Amino acid sequence: MQQEYAEFGEPESLTEEVAIARLLQKKDLGQRYYAAWWLGRFRVTTAAAIDALLLALEDSEDRAPDGGYPLRRNAARALGKLGDKRAIAPLIRCLDFPDVYVREAAAQSLETIGDDSCIAPLLKLLAGGVAAAKQVPGKPHLVQPYEAIIEALGTLGAKEAKDEIEPFLEHPFPKVQYAAARAMYQLTGNAIYGDILVKALAGDNLQLRRSALIDLGAIGYYPAGEAIFNTLAENSMKLIALRGLLEYQLKKESQTSTLSRESIKLMQLMDGLL
Repeated sequence: MQQEYAEFGEPESLTEEVAIARLLQKKDLGQRYYAAWWLGRFRVTTAAAIDALLLALEDSEDRAPDGGYPLRRNAARALGKLGDKRAIAPLIRCLDFPDVYVREAAAQSLETIGDDSCIAPLLKLLAGGVAAAKQVPGKPHLVQPYEAIIEALGTLGAKEAKDEIEPFLEHPFPKVQYAAARAMYQLTGNAIYGDILVKALAGDNLQLRRSALIDLGAIGYYPAGEAIFNTLAENSMKLIALRGLLEYQLKKESQTSTLSRESIKLMQLMDGLL
């Protein structure tokens, strides 16, 4: 990330005031893009920072060659990291924006902020079900950011979304299938959905194994521990997934004074990767 923004100097060299000033100016779009990232990266939660990012969320000047809106995307991501409730309504409005990547960033940020008011707008994007969830001709993406939408609904505990999400287990794109399995486990607690992700760890595609690792860590599916340890992927990715499992396990044990065998086992697996 530092290399990506090298022309603007080291990230730590900015101050809040400079970052906000760069975000608000109109001449240098690259600096505006970087400033939005910086405010999110360094969790600048002042009212002035939030105000500047909310303005950037309405930007129409920064346009990519493909017609996208890079600054809006970065502003949406930053607002999710900052978690200010004032961003909820503007981010919900972004779910109707023409740029699919803005919609994706908005869904991810709404998931992070966590507010029930976004459940209905997110569900609306699943209209038409799997039959409508097709790839845009000539583009690498689907008509909606289904992974982000489904994952957000799962994290938000939207049990009313189960019937809409479950058919996506049969979507042609594996990552959408994994998102559906992840959400269905969160919404039902049924191990069958966690086992779908465990099975994915044995697949041939490294990117898909990485995706399954992330999903298993996110849901804290303890039975996946050994499979995560043995997955053909980077140890750093496996450690992140195992840490997710351990965090969930420790939450369950928060009222006890001793570690369970399950927690100790996860720690041993993590030690084996170091």
